[in-house]
Amino acid sequence: MAKELDHCMLCPRKCGVNRNKGEKGFCKAGNRLRIGRCAPHYWEEPCLSGKNGSGTIFFSYCNLKCIYCQNYELSEENKGKEVSITRFSEMCLELQEKGVHNINLVTPTHFLPLIRKGLKKAKKMGLKIPIVYNTSGYETKESIASLEGLIDIYLPDFKYYYDDLAINYSNCPNYFSYAQEALQEMVRQVGNPQFDKEGMMQKGVIVRHLILPNRTYDSKKVLSYLYETYHDQIFISIMNQYTVVRPCQKYPELNRSVTEKEYDEVIDYAISLGIKNGFIQEGETDQTSFIPSFNGEGV
Repeated sequence: MAKELDHCMLCPRKCGVNRNKGEKGFCKAGNRLRIGRCAPHYWEEPCLSGKNGSGTIFFSYCNLKCIYCQNYELSEENKGKEVSITRFSEMCLELQEKGVHNINLVTPTHFLPLIRKGLKKAKKMGLKIPIVYNTSGYETKESIASLEGLIDIYLPDFKYYYDDLAINYSNCPNYFSYAQEALQEMVRQVGNPQFDKEGMMQKGVIVRHLILPNRTYDSKKVLSYLYETYHDQIFISIMNQYTVVRPCQKYPELNRSVTEKEYDEVIDYAISLGIKNGFIQEGETDQTSFIPSFNGEGV
């Protein structure tokens, strides 16, 4: 049990509910870890997946409600299994024993105090590989600050520049403002990217941006902000894997995939900005591959 869950203010929702007494906020999470999947994953960015995979732990629930979420069975239907903090620590160590390059915590925000305890325990038990914090970007600066010293690699989304899109598609007002502050704290903590001799990231920040159909104007604003603010301090991963998982009757503009023309338009814009530390994407949703950099100088 974590005291912070007595009055939950972990994310920008600031629900203030007492999760230790069974009260539920926006995300619907309780006071125990709930995990939907734990396994090596081979389709992340190359500097994370490598040859042996990234050790992904997918948490149930989410503090967003993206209408296009590909993991809605976990985020909305809350499928998964409750585990203790000790069991979570053991899972991290079991993944390490399988030879994965890192522990990749997917959608972890709403369980942050429990995860902190579990990581500290796992490190005492021999966890040595890098820890990746894989988040939607809708975070408070204070929550990210509480992770200092525990996280080696931050892997946030930067979904939106314009607030109307954030509200309409993910029900998250002021997304840009919160994501901006959270990213600033992430970069402050881990600094410039660091890699081992095999090209695997050991420290740093990779920011992901998923292009939405008919919304390339927003993608360009996001990329412009990221590069003008951080230049080569971060890597930028531009993703084309948007998939219609459920009909968006209210938003017909999202009822198709991103076209090759749209993706090329955004990539060309990234090149024009001068982005070098980046990844572009090829392949279908379930078979995703990333190609290093826009000029061949990436990982």
